[in-house]
Amino acid sequence: MSYKEIREDKEIAELIKKGDEILGALGYTDHSQEHCLLVAEHASDILKQLGYKKKEIELVKIAAYMHDIGNAINRNQHAEYGALLANDILKNYDISIKDRITIVSAIANHDESTGGASDLISAALIIADKTDVRRNRVRKKPKASFDVHDRVNYAVTKTDLIINKEKKYITLDLEIDEKICTMYEYFEIFLGRMMMCRKAAELLGMTFKLVVNGNKAL
Repeated sequence: MSYKEIREDKEIAELIKKGDEILGALGYTDHSQEHCLLVAEHASDILKQLGYKKKEIELVKIAAYMHDIGNAINRNQHAEYGALLANDILKNYDISIKDRITIVSAIANHDESTGGASDLISAALIIADKTDVRRNRVRKKPKASFDVHDRVNYAVTKTDLIINKEKKYITLDLEIDEKICTMYEYFEIFLGRMMMCRKAAELLGMTFKLVVNGNKAL
């Protein structure tokens, strides 16, 4: 089984599409295939830069691409629903039981309300997912209707995830327009996610840092 096969799986693609449609109707930011592809790219880059093996990089890409399929069932407990869906889908592929369960577990534990990093696959997935903060995640609608999640994402004009293996730092470097979103609002929304990233980074033997407008914030 390969990441390429998972990318071409029509059932997974439809689950991602339907989940994003539901979240759009509920007022959530973008959770489309673009988000899933970016998370897969960043998660694999984390493990690649830290020197992990090709197999581990492939597993994290698969888990990351599939991590939000549970939104097609319900936003509440979407991580757990996604894990159950993934478990059934992956049984159709040539994958060991151990690797399938590793992927399923990472998906089940990626949400900050119920999960947390327990191994390197889940750790990389969590960091990649929770650091996907960007202006174009906000859906097209009048700015007057923006909620705090929209304002926080829209205020981010630049995002850079930096992995420094030598100094053992993973840094989320953001530029935020504080006329759109205050730092208080950012931390109100993202503090739990950033703390989740900190614990995930520690599991990888790294320290997580948040830099906003050139200043260390975490």
